[in-house]
Parts: sequence; C-alpha cells; structure tokens
Amino acid sequence: MDLTAGLSSEHLHAMNKIKKVSRIAALCAFLTVSFAAQADDIQDANKLFKQGLHAQAMEKVNTVLAGKPKDAQARFLKGLIQTEQGNTNEAIATFTGLTEDYPELPEPYNNLAVIYAGQGQYEKAKVALEMAIRTHPTYATAHENLGDIYAKMASQAYDRALQLEKSNTGTQTKLALIRELFGDNPKSARTGKTTVVAAAEPAVIVPPAAAVKKPEPAVTTKPEAAVADPAAEVVKAIQAWAAAWSAKDSKKYLSFYAKEFKTPDGLSRSAWETQRKQRIAAPKSIKVEVRDTKVKLVDATHATISFRQSYRASHLNSQSSKLLDMVKTDGQWQIAAEHSGK
Repeated sequence: MDLTAGLSSEHLHAMNKIKKVSRIAALCAFLTVSFAAQADDIQDANKLFKQGLHAQAMEKVNTVLAGKPKDAQARFLKGLIQTEQGNTNEAIATFTGLTEDYPELPEPYNNLAVIYAGQGQYEKAKVALEMAIRTHPTYATAHENLGDIYAKMASQAYDRALQLEKSNTGTQTKLALIRELFGDNPKSARTGKTTVVAAAEPAVIVPPAAAVKKPEPAVTTKPEAAVADPAAEVVKAIQAWAAAWSAKDSKKYLSFYAKEFKTPDGLSRSAWETQRKQRIAAPKSIKVEVRDTKVKLVDATHATISFRQSYRASHLNSQSSKLLDMVKTDGQWQIAAEHSGK
C-alpha cells in the first residue's frame, strides 16, 4: 500500500526528512524478560517486517499481544507495521498508547512526530518531539527532527510573508536558504515512501535516511522500576495532561479528570466539558509547560501537586501557579480539584 496517497509534495518531503526510529533492540532494554516462545515470535515478526512481509509480521505480533497485551516491544513493532501498511490512524493509536503506558520511552513520541509531519501537522509533530526530548534529553535524533520541523514551519511563514509582500528580498533569501537545505524540488519530493533495511545488528531496523546515525545507548532501567515512586507517577500524569492540552486533544485531556472532579462556578460536568472543548479548539496553537513541581502524598491514593504553569496560545500568553488535588483510580492518577494562584 502506498503511504504517500493524498499527500502534497511538501508533506512527502517532510516525511522523508524526519527520521523514523525503528530500533526494536533499543526498546528491549526497557522490557521484562519474556517467555522463550514469545521472544521467538517477536524475532520472527521482526525478520518478516524487514523482508516487507507485513501481513505475516502482524500475525506474529498479534500472537504475542494476545498473551501479553502490554508488551512494549510487540506494540512498537505493530505501530511500525501499521505505518508501513498506510494505516495511519491505527499507528497513531498504537504509538499514543505506548506514550501513555511507557511515558519514559522517547521512541514512540518520535514516531508519532514522523506521522504528523507526513500529514503536514507540524505543530503536533513539534509537541511530540518536545516530549521525546523531555523524557530523553540526549536523544540526538529527536533534536535533529525538531530542528527540521522548525525549519519547515519557518518555510511556511516565509512563504506566507512573500505572498503578502513579494518585493521583500530579505524574506526571499531566507526562504531560498531553507529550500536549499531541504532540497525542496519536484525530483527529491517525488516519493515519500521509505524502504526499511536491516542494519548490522539483526534485531535493529533502521530506515536509509537514518542509517548513518549511531543507535542510542541502551538503558537497562525497566518501566516498572521507573514508575515505582508514587510522587514520580503524579508528576508524569501532569506532564501527560499538559502534553494532551498542548496537542489540543480534548478527549485525552478530559480523561485526566476524575469522576469526582469539582467543576468551577457550579457548572455541571457535561457543561464544563463542553466549555473546555470549545476553549481548547479555539486557538490555532497551544503550548502548556509545567515546572517546579512539588508533590505531597496524603495516602496511597491521594496527593497534591503544586507547580508553575506556562500557557502560550495564538491569542494569549500567561504564567500562573497551580495546586491540584490528585486521586488514584484503577491505577491512574487523576485530577480531583484545581486551585489557581496558590
């Protein structure tokens, strides 16, 4: 299936430029030891994927996930297969689920950025890459990809400026430099489909565009150990909440609010959710950051977190202090109450 169907030449080139991370071996370091049969199935699926036998590879992956649905390695490979098959929405759902269950892994965020860039959704790609860098500050691929996204966004802005003022030679020069950097021409943008080939290590999958990049060092920390600290769990929940807000994903954003959440101004829950959806949809872009987090654990299922919140949107920039009451329900920390200016 052609992954490029319906995409403009600019979007196709963006999909080529940004590096897809397909390093199954690097993810293995984060995983609990699997049963031998499951390991064999993953290895077989990996080989089939590299051979371009995507349907057969998916069957193997689904066999593993049937017995171990949270297996990060199998889910990551499933996302790669879905991407290659052109099932973009399914791939987004797979990688998004990995960011929720394993927020310390940068690779799923990076691959989400690849898909968003291919769709021309550069703001979403930028947010995803910033999350990848936040989880892994030394992740060189994400830093380079973020630079490429900034360049593409600058190209769009310069192009718009020229439409408004065609005689601006300074803007013409800047736009020409960016186009030269990206090689934006019909020949190089002819196809956005990347063929995946095997690298030196049998379990490593690297696209040609990223083949010259050295793989990131494997980290031996397991996901279970990374989230063992309840305070750290609360912070990660708030970071994910801010990321969903920044991505303008109102459904995911609202999922961070507990059933017992105290709505402001006496609004009903449905009226408050409608209001929040409208406010999230209104700006062209939103960027929410939290810093200086402080967590106080009340008991095993209740906590408070205070932090400084930075909110930047196309119509408003603001800084504020926040205090949130948190409750743990079904293993997930959610917001029970919000207090501003504390």
